[in-house]
Amino acid sequence: MQDWTQRFYSHAAWLRCRDAFIAKRRAIDGGLCQRCRKRVGYIVHHKITLTPENITQPDVALNHRNLEFLCHECHNIEHGVFAPAAPSVIFDANGDVVAAIEDRDSPR
Repeated sequence: MQDWTQRFYSHAAWLRCRDAFIAKRRAIDGGLCQRCRKRVGYIVHHKITLTPENITQPDVALNHRNLEFLCHECHNIEHGVFAPAAPSVIFDANGDVVAAIEDRDSPR
């Protein structure tokens, strides 16, 4: 993480936005990855990459239309990192993790 993003990702406004987006995605489809639809989302990703110029623009940085809930593998692919995905998980009605399931599609 770069220095100029560190403050943003620990700021209350981002944490509220991220949590609300995850809750919305869980309500829609249980929190599946919006790209592969095979695994549970792991990280909220900005479609328009944040830059020092746009990180203070709420329509880019805090807009749900600019966000995707991606699994670990799809997020790594987006950023050119090819590492095995984290295990998928199952959530209960409160959004708490109740079990991890092995992803049979992931490389070992």
